[in-house]
Amino acid sequence: MGKLRLGVNIDHVATIRNARGGAHPDPVRAAALAAAAGADGITAHLREDRRHITDDDIDRLMDTIALPLNLEMAATPEMVEIALRHKPHAACIVPERREERTTEGGLDAAGQLEHLRPMVGALVEAGIRVSLFIEADPRQLDAARALGAPVVELHTGAYCDHAGPRRDKELARIQAAAAQAAALGLECHAGHGLAFETVAPIAAIAAIAELNIGHFLIGEAIFTGLDASIRRMRQLMDQARAGQ
Repeated sequence: MGKLRLGVNIDHVATIRNARGGAHPDPVRAAALAAAAGADGITAHLREDRRHITDDDIDRLMDTIALPLNLEMAATPEMVEIALRHKPHAACIVPERREERTTEGGLDAAGQLEHLRPMVGALVEAGIRVSLFIEADPRQLDAARALGAPVVELHTGAYCDHAGPRRDKELARIQAAAAQAAALGLECHAGHGLAFETVAPIAAIAAIAELNIGHFLIGEAIFTGLDASIRRMRQLMDQARAGQ
């Protein structure tokens, strides 16, 4: 199995900054620290209401970080225009509702084929690696393939939120979806809610190439520091991938 990549989501560094206003703490500084701690990429979600990451943050991330930037975005003309202007390494299309606290589930790609098709096409044509954030559902994987998106990111929220048999069931769904993605020729990523105690079974899935983790790492950094938080996650991922 190849090395499992870690994308660190820095949104909630910006959440803390925005709670008081001003410039501290700086998510761009967090991105630099993440790179030094072993992250393979940086993820940032530019929401319609700019509740955490701002347009200026995206400008500065594109100008200063050496790691690939994964821009999470809603499927709207405004966000497509921003992505086409900046040309980040990747754009992950996620569902977005203004009233939600965080992303609540996967994108209904199967139900929005005609809405998504021109947007995915424009991003792909611009050389941006398009990912669709979806549930571990065969219909959604088939839709991603039909849309021409080269990458899917499986929503791990339900797996993380439950324990016992329900968690086992959710893990089996993710394992099956990752295998289907590989069969369809799609690169498979996963993320949402992953923590130290839940990451290993997901990291052990050979067909998954990348995990995107943010909220837990930023929260844990309050107690141990961002460097230690990311290094511990990297260690757990590597051990799980090696079968230890």
